[in-house]
Amino acid sequence: MTARETWTVDRLHHALPHSALRQQLLADVNLTPIDELSAVLYRWAVAADALQAAAPRIAAVRAQHTTSASGDTAVDHTADVLRDAGHRADREPGRGAA
Repeated sequence: MTARETWTVDRLHHALPHSALRQQLLADVNLTPIDELSAVLYRWAVAADALQAAAPRIAAVRAQHTTSASGDTAVDHTADVLRDAGHRADREPGRGAA
């Protein structure tokens, strides 16, 4: 789905790969003033688009670099994708944190 397609809060919620992100989305929706809500939801849609676009690459990397007995683990780049999509973790929930 792209930013031009129709996102709903429910679709955004299901598109986010981690429970902490889903909780942050719901907090933003519930705590953001109505006149700022459109901009917050747009930023979440951009972040969800970026995560979906990266999914094939993430799957390919995971397939090549599975966890081994030596303790190697995959690196979660969700925070990088969200940062690149305009998410700012330093903002208060409900103040456009997406």
